[in-house]
Amino acid sequence: MLLLAAISLTTHAQSGTQSARIQPVRKISSGALPQYKPTRDEMLVRYRQAALLDSTIRNKVLKTNVQANWQADGESFWYRNTLKDSVLEYIYVNAAKGTKQKAFDHAKLAQAVGKAAGKTYDASRLRITNLIFENANLITFQMDRQWWKCDLTTYEITSVSAPEGFRDNDGERRFGAGGGNRGAVNQNEFGSMTRRARAFRSDSLSPDKQWVAFIKNGNVFAKPVSDGEEIQFTTDGTIEKPYGQLAWSPDSKNIVGYHINPVKDKQVHYILTSASGTRGELRSRGYAQPGDENTSYEMFIFNLADKKQTRVDIDIIDFSGAPLLHWRKGDNNYFTFETVDRGHQRFRIIEVNVPSGKAREIVDEKTNTFIFEQRIFTYYMPDTHEIVWVTEKDGWRHIYLVDELTGKEKVQVTKGNWVVREIDSIDQKKREIWFQASGMNAGEDPYFVHYYRIGFDGKNLVKLTEGNANHRASFSPNRKYFIDNYSRVDMAPVMELKITEDGSKIMELEKADVSAYLATGLKLPEVFHAKGRDGVTDIWGVVFRPRNFDSKKRYPIIEQIYAGPQGSFVPKSFVGYGETQSLAELGFIVVQIDGMGTYNRSKAFHDVCWKNLADAGFPDRILWMKALAAKYPYVDTTRVGVYGTSAGGQNSAGALLFHPEFYDAAVSACGCHDNRVDKQWWNEQWMGYPVGKHYDEQSNITNAYKLQGDLLLIVGEADENVPPESTYRVVDALIKAGKSFEFLSVPGMGHSDGGPYGRKKKRDFFVKSLLGVDPPKRNTNEL
Repeated sequence: MLLLAAISLTTHAQSGTQSARIQPVRKISSGALPQYKPTRDEMLVRYRQAALLDSTIRNKVLKTNVQANWQADGESFWYRNTLKDSVLEYIYVNAAKGTKQKAFDHAKLAQAVGKAAGKTYDASRLRITNLIFENANLITFQMDRQWWKCDLTTYEITSVSAPEGFRDNDGERRFGAGGGNRGAVNQNEFGSMTRRARAFRSDSLSPDKQWVAFIKNGNVFAKPVSDGEEIQFTTDGTIEKPYGQLAWSPDSKNIVGYHINPVKDKQVHYILTSASGTRGELRSRGYAQPGDENTSYEMFIFNLADKKQTRVDIDIIDFSGAPLLHWRKGDNNYFTFETVDRGHQRFRIIEVNVPSGKAREIVDEKTNTFIFEQRIFTYYMPDTHEIVWVTEKDGWRHIYLVDELTGKEKVQVTKGNWVVREIDSIDQKKREIWFQASGMNAGEDPYFVHYYRIGFDGKNLVKLTEGNANHRASFSPNRKYFIDNYSRVDMAPVMELKITEDGSKIMELEKADVSAYLATGLKLPEVFHAKGRDGVTDIWGVVFRPRNFDSKKRYPIIEQIYAGPQGSFVPKSFVGYGETQSLAELGFIVVQIDGMGTYNRSKAFHDVCWKNLADAGFPDRILWMKALAAKYPYVDTTRVGVYGTSAGGQNSAGALLFHPEFYDAAVSACGCHDNRVDKQWWNEQWMGYPVGKHYDEQSNITNAYKLQGDLLLIVGEADENVPPESTYRVVDALIKAGKSFEFLSVPGMGHSDGGPYGRKKKRDFFVKSLLGVDPPKRNTNEL
């Protein structure tokens, strides 16, 4: 079989520029291998074998994680393993000494506690809720809501009250003394890392507790806490257009507030058709869609001394709500705030001079495509007047240190053709940043996450994790040690204890046991990569094969697709058994691919989605599957199915509308088929604002008349993520175009792939469409 493609090449996403589209691909069967076409009886056997595997595969993979319960000394911890037949074992580790041992003699402890409690306990299945090591030979622990103290040299045991930090009878910790405070950070040294804070904090009582600010009849007032005359700052506020969102300056001399033009979100509706009673129930809620007007905020400063208001010299804020204010330490004449312009093409940190109301941009980032607003990261350090800022402005996601007073970039902390994935913590005393990154190691999957530490000056980079795998680190409370859990889809998890200072290994704690899993005949997925549409950029994916297949025959491909630009979605860590493998067992090659337009690569790779969600990386996906078939002749690219949910539902239906020359069958669940119907924040992020004709041109509804191939549409009638009318309108357009298709609306179901029933329908649909075999007659219990 050959696949011929005409590719229009422009520039390269790997090197940091926009790339082009693939032209229609024509299928030609070479006839090198015959197609796999089971008889119906053979197909029923596959169904039965897959169902048996689905029901028996649980607990075939053991010891995939170490959940460390660090002790108060910060040098030791315990964890629990679940072994074959649900046997439990408890392990004690002394990190300082580099030793690991059974936490206690399980049989002796079971006998001792059983005698004291008047019960019988199975030594192989002790359910210990909490465990505290007073020292290596003395433990306090909780079982069955009762606390005990045990001398491990004699196994003498006594009943005790809950230790400090715990509650009697329930094991709930009030704080982490001796408990599982995994990865907690000493807030005196490290900043708590979250996404950029946008939530506005509204105050009424002044910091000095002498004044109360409030809104009355839509206007701003302040009055002394003790007796005194109230001050009215505004008179033009109304109930319909009030002032609000008041915030005090730290010195209690000024109030920042807004003249608000409230906009109530327009409503969307659905009907619960199977509710109680004889009538359906109408459900309605506010739901902002692309192009809808938003509530806007005009910023003012109200000064107590002169009892006047000053309008801040900025544009009215009409996106993301009232911002969080950062007051300058030691000088309350200044504060900064962040704003993203609607359309997601400009991000600013703005400084306001309180006495004058004048404003200036400290940071002003602009782009011709989009700024991923949800992934903007800023961290303010008031003592040094510095800001840690993570941005993609140089084409890759990197860390910058900005002078808050001057707005000047002090240093680009990280740089290179790789991606900063997360900021774990910031140590202001040592002036170090702990972060996760991917793509730094040549020869590795560029999505693999590793952990690093670097100085504010961009020097002294320390790599904390080694090994060609995807890493997940959990730190001790004092951050002196960490557990590195690393794996790949084709490699079982390994857990190692390491020293944080230099990433050196103390010991291997555990290695996952997959022997029972492999004994079923299952193979681990294969990682595969091939060049994308630009001929340069590697596109990465995974391949799932059935246990029993004949390599002398060609098997249909089914792609599980999700091309939402907010992330990357091909699994990178060990996944075990799931729907992809279960579906493969019916006689398919199942694949997952991250094409251009998804996240966690270069900005140019991501930018492919800009005003272009219908692209969905299809040119890259098609070339990837072509390359897979070139390597493995048993991969049949003349029979290709695709399925997905939500954005994946949009993508899967779009496969048949925009690439019918390659895709033959699709199952589309709760798809956002028209980006004007779906939620505002998500769709304007990628498709832009204002809403233009490109929204209509890329709509599955608009293009429904182009349908070729077999399509199953699924929707939950109570979907509150993507309004169900997004799917109903595709149904309407297909009917008007005279197209044949299948449709499943699930009563009472929300945003879903259709649930168990929908998944059965999907399997049967692909068996019929791609293998040409009638699925089981479920009404006659044929299985």
